[in-house]
Amino acid sequence: MTSEPLASSEQPSAEATAHITVRDLTMAYGSFVLMRDLNFTVRHGEVFVIMGASGCGKSTLLRHLIGLNEPAKGEIWYGTENFTTAEPAQRQRMLQRFGVLYQSGALWSSMTLAENIGLPLGEYTDLTPAAIREVAALKLALVGLKGFEDFYPSQISGGMQKRAGLARAMALDPEVLFFDEPSAGLDPISSKLLDDLIVELRDSLGTTVVVVTHELASIFTIASSSVFLDVETRTMTDLGPPKELLRSGSRNVRRFLSRGGSDQPSVTGQP
Repeated sequence: MTSEPLASSEQPSAEATAHITVRDLTMAYGSFVLMRDLNFTVRHGEVFVIMGASGCGKSTLLRHLIGLNEPAKGEIWYGTENFTTAEPAQRQRMLQRFGVLYQSGALWSSMTLAENIGLPLGEYTDLTPAAIREVAALKLALVGLKGFEDFYPSQISGGMQKRAGLARAMALDPEVLFFDEPSAGLDPISSKLLDDLIVELRDSLGTTVVVVTHELASIFTIASSSVFLDVETRTMTDLGPPKELLRSGSRNVRRFLSRGGSDQPSVTGQP
């Protein structure tokens, strides 16, 4: 691992590609330390995967990144803005630049897909109801759900619900999209379609994407970089593209990326 912590008196790196900087982050529940000394950078326009075994703190780290949990130690920066120490009004403005897709999709069952997507637009913009409806239709079209505006979540498949959840996460044109186990509960074909959609949206919109997942097929398909949280040492042990980590990472990340089998990649570069 090549990541180095930043001196506490310094601001995060000024390199143009730095979008998210995590420095000296410790996550804890009371006196129980889940992960310590996390230091990594997410670059503009990349798909960054948070990976590790069950219980290592992947989803907890995502919750820290979006402000649902507060660090026991350390800071999170977005560009040159310190998210951790931001005043409530500043943090709220920063949060409006985020889009989040939760495991369940988190759609309101009593609302149509268009109404679900219109919720954040109605709360945070001055758009008219007609304009909100138009934006909702556009976002649904972007995720392959054109014509489904008036459907309810119960009327569509699980994969379509995930895509509708993604459309809602994109409602305010976020700079960063966060995904928490996006493939959970999906069949392999639906998972592959969702992976393809994530990469397509990143490429077309230039959005930075942070994904929590343990699905190896997704990790190798979408990740341009990644961080491995080691449940044994309670810290990050590896940082970089998954295919490189499979070849030259720590023993634990190689075991993880090869499903506990051979440390060597196959001919295709995947386990």
